Amino acid sequence: MTTDRADRSGLLDRHLAFVEALRGAGLSVSLAEDLDAVAALSALHWTSRDTVRDAFAATMVKKQSQRTTFDALFDVYFPGMVGNGAAASGDGEGSESGEGEGGQVRDNATALLNFRDRLAELLEAAEMDPAELQRMAAEMVGTFGAMPGRGPGLSSWSAYTALQRVAPQELIDRLVQGLMADGADEDDARRRANQRIGAFTAMVEGDARRRIAEEKGPDHVAEVAVRPSIDNLAFMAARRSDLDEMRKEIFPLARRLATRLAKEQHSRHARSAPLDFRRTVRASMATGGVPMTTHHRPKRPHRTDLVVLCDVSGSTANFAQFTLLFVFALREVFQSMRAFTFIDHVHEVTGHFRPGADPVDVLADLAASASHAALWGRTNYGRVFTKFAEQHADALGPKTTLLILGDARSNYSDLHEDTLKTLAGSVKRAFWLNPEHERNWGTGDSAAPTYSEIVRMIECRNLNQLSEFVHELAW
Repeated sequence: MTTDRADRSGLLDRHLAFVEALRGAGLSVSLAEDLDAVAALSALHWTSRDTVRDAFAATMVKKQSQRTTFDALFDVYFPGMVGNGAAASGDGEGSESGEGEGGQVRDNATALLNFRDRLAELLEAAEMDPAELQRMAAEMVGTFGAMPGRGPGLSSWSAYTALQRVAPQELIDRLVQGLMADGADEDDARRRANQRIGAFTAMVEGDARRRIAEEKGPDHVAEVAVRPSIDNLAFMAARRSDLDEMRKEIFPLARRLATRLAKEQHSRHARSAPLDFRRTVRASMATGGVPMTTHHRPKRPHRTDLVVLCDVSGSTANFAQFTLLFVFALREVFQSMRAFTFIDHVHEVTGHFRPGADPVDVLADLAASASHAALWGRTNYGRVFTKFAEQHADALGPKTTLLILGDARSNYSDLHEDTLKTLAGSVKRAFWLNPEHERNWGTGDSAAPTYSEIVRMIECRNLNQLSEFVHELAW
């Protein structure tokens, strides 16, 4: 009885820690959803880990974009294996397999070749066995990802080291040939090969987190090794796979916001529109001449012009492409829009924001145009503002919203604050979105404190903050 009670207490503690980790990663799990999860799990048998995972997800995950983070944290707090798992298989014994004393496989050239061959055969199979793939991931981390001799407090397992040693990406051409031999065309074979390598890479990263969690506790891993949900992931820290996922989120979000903001604007202006005296009098006949309900003439929603100045230097590349595309997706909110990119020279890119354009094509075109945005190769905001005032002042007017996108790091050059004051003073309103955390403003070559006194500067590091700003922008 005492043991059973202790087991339940330990499970409850693990559940509560898991919920806190989800919140820390950006998933808004309410108390009601927490209780729903407990109720759902009390009705299930814990013999199936997948069933438990799905029950947690059904009660606590609100959006598909959060599922990757949820799964990573679930694997940390409720791992599918412990220790070495099913580490090295019996393939190739003795010295030829690189096996040392006690059956422990050592990292050497023979073991590496043996492992890569077995991994390729598994990935080439028409129907891959996920359980076997997971065992291979555990073996790979245990053999090629160990970090012996590290100091106290440092991780002793590294997915990066294991992936660098095995280099599964180098197996893609081999996988493509194998899949094509089974009847797949080249494009389909390459797509499937990349998907399989990507899935295996994720398993390797997950197994490294699991091992570190065993050593230092799941809370440590949740804090330092699990990436936040895509809504809260910083643009500047995004990897290529993250960028693809963000792109899927950013356009539907923009369209939903545009639709909602249009309705809100219509509702807001309805009450301030001129009184329709004739309709009001006619309606009052039903109440004995008392105008109980007033009617108003339709008023066209207020719409503004938008001018965007976007830093496309290397330090802000991820942030630049997504904020520009977000504005592109919201173009129907504005009567007209002009967009400019810069590093130390201004280049107009308005032509890329054409209706019906493919977002992927827009990204490619903007990337190509960035090469025209620099003369000296170093960001110079003061020079940019001066050149914009000289060459494109006609883009600004009393109905214009000016939007500046960049980190305000100007390599200690002349800031030309007076020029920015002139530009900001000629428009209806001006905003500056900065992808750096506010605590870093003013450090090093950051001119954020100076420029923020002229233009309202807003921290915009992720999709959530970008969404909040666009809601404000439309008003």
